[in-house]
This record gives sequence, C-alpha cells and structure tokens, in this order.
Amino acid sequence: MKTHWKKWGAACALAVISAASSLAHAQLLVGQTVGITGSAAATVKESMLGASLYLDHVNARGGVNGQKIELVTLDDKFDPKLTQDNARTLIEDKGVLALFMTRGTPHTQGIVALLDKYGVPLVGPSTGAMALHQPVSRNIFNVRAPYQREVEKAIAHLALLGVQRIGIVHVDDAFGQDGLAGAQKGLQNNKLPALFVEKFDRAKPDFSAIAPRVRAQEPQAVIFIGTGAAVVDGIKALRAAGVGGQIVTLSNNASGGFTKALGDQARGVIVTQVFPSERSLNYPVIKEALELAKAQGLKELTPAMVEGFVNAKVLAEGLRRAGPKPDRARLHAALESLSKFDLGGLELSYSAKEHSGLDFADLSIIGADGRFQR
Repeated sequence: MKTHWKKWGAACALAVISAASSLAHAQLLVGQTVGITGSAAATVKESMLGASLYLDHVNARGGVNGQKIELVTLDDKFDPKLTQDNARTLIEDKGVLALFMTRGTPHTQGIVALLDKYGVPLVGPSTGAMALHQPVSRNIFNVRAPYQREVEKAIAHLALLGVQRIGIVHVDDAFGQDGLAGAQKGLQNNKLPALFVEKFDRAKPDFSAIAPRVRAQEPQAVIFIGTGAAVVDGIKALRAAGVGGQIVTLSNNASGGFTKALGDQARGVIVTQVFPSERSLNYPVIKEALELAKAQGLKELTPAMVEGFVNAKVLAEGLRRAGPKPDRARLHAALESLSKFDLGGLELSYSAKEHSGLDFADLSIIGADGRFQR
C-alpha cells in the first residue's frame, strides 16, 4: 500500500477501487475500516502513512514468508454504523485474515461481536478504551496504552505543579465516558474534586453554552476529551470566551493535522502520548521509522505516524509467526505467542490472558513551531 503525503486526496478517492482491483493478487489480505473522511481524518491520514512506511518496506523485501501484505481500506467517515457495515464487508465478503487499526471507541466496541463470531483478530485499534483491555477481549490485540493511564498521568503532573482547579469537558459517547472515568480516578488519587464536568454531542458538537460556563468557573486546567475537529472547535471556543487555563487533550489528537487546525491556539496545549517522541533516536524503532520516512521524501514523523508504524510492525510479526499458510486461527495463536517482543526499544507481550500490549505513557506540549515537545 503506497501512500504519499502530497497525494493523500487522490489516494483516499482511489482507496477502495485500488484495494478491489488488487484483491485477486492478494496473498495476505488484511482489512481496515477507518475515517478517511470525517472529524478524525487529519490524524487518520498520518497514522495510515506511518503504517504504509513499514508495510511497503516489508513488501519491497519480498513480504512475509514470501507473501506480500495487501491492506484493503474502507472509509467509515468516523461513523460507528459505517464501521460495522465495513467490517462485515471485509470479513464476510473479502475474507480478510485480520482487521487492522480501526479508529474510535464506539466504532471498535461495535464490531467486537462480529470479530468473535468469525474469529477475526483486530490488531492495533487506535483507541485506548479500558473496555477493550479489561476484561480481555479475545480478538482485540491492543498496542497502545489505555486512555485512562494517559489521563491519570496528566492529572498527576498538574497536581505536582500545584494545579488544583481542574475541570473536564468530554464527548458524550463511550470514548468520553472512558476518559472521564480516568480523569475522575486521577483526581481522586490526588485528593482533588472535579471543578466541573461538561459533555458535548459527538455528532453535533456545540460549545456556545459550554464555553461561558467553563469561563465562569475560572479553571486552572481543562481536560478536553474528544476527537479531532470537535476538540479544535472546542478549544477555540474556550479561548474566545476568555478561558486562560492550561488545556490538556489525549493522544488520539497527537497529529500534525491537529496542531495545524488549532493554528494560533495550539501553542501550550498539552497532548498526552503513548509512544516515544518522534524525534527520539534513542529508540531504534524511531530511528528505523525516520530512515524509511526520509527514503520516501518525508522530512519528519508525527506521533500519529509512529503509532501507525508500530502497529504495522506488530501485524507483520504476527503474520510471520503464523507461518506460510496462515488463517485466522493461526494468526490469533501467533499473536498470543508474542512475549517480550522487542519492537525497537519498546517491549510488547501478549498471552491468552493479556492483550494490552504496551504500557508507555508520556506528556508533550505543543511549541511555538507547532511541534510536540517532550
């Protein structure tokens, strides 16, 4: 799957057509349903590019066990209903071995029953919902750490700095509820009450009433739990209303597209991270990704690209261990055989009782240049 940064629009338009035309030649067929368009599109663009860096590299070297990986990507427009429809098409009609890097908490939770019905592994869902970690979901193989770990770390950091007036704004869906639970736990751990809890509609976010209420509370910090364009609009609304406190959002917004959309309001926003810095050469996996990116004419990585790259490494290793004639059951067993697998400075383990993957969590702040600083 070749995807070039400057040709993204054309690639999106042709994604389904290209996938269908190559289907007859596919050897290791993997499906993906993700919001190529919709509110999460900017981050999706970057995570898919990161995945393609590694998958293209593997295929250029002969693939896995002599077979190339074909990724069929369908656009669900970040709509949970379309996610279910697309997953059904990929599993029932296309016969994919696995699904890969879905995005969104309600989107991913909505296809668990389908995965279980057909025994299809899902590798690297781009959501850190605790419900996908505990209890263990048989066919979900998480790579990133849970959102709740991110929020707890952020609140511990704020509390250490003496910040006590912390409020929460969250999207009113499964993702928002999950992040809220983490925030409440983090506040409780630091013996702090929530200054306020405000929620907004996922489909039609409106901050016209929320922003002045938040301003009236005079928060020192606001934990903003939401996705992409909605969070951008929300932060701008808060600033326009005169909210001057620290704003923190989660790793699902860790993309260059997110900072670009924020514009002048980006500087100083804290974004939690679940992978090492995209510029940290101390991690072999980052060095590897940077080298492959430069070979494709890309000057730098973004956190979302790192996530896609790491997810693709896990997928490829699972396919390799599944042997020359993999099926869904063999791939499932192969993934569960990953124990202390070194991704390049990051160690990942699965078992029949544990599908959480990594436990890495960190904080970054957006600098004046729009880049994430650690």
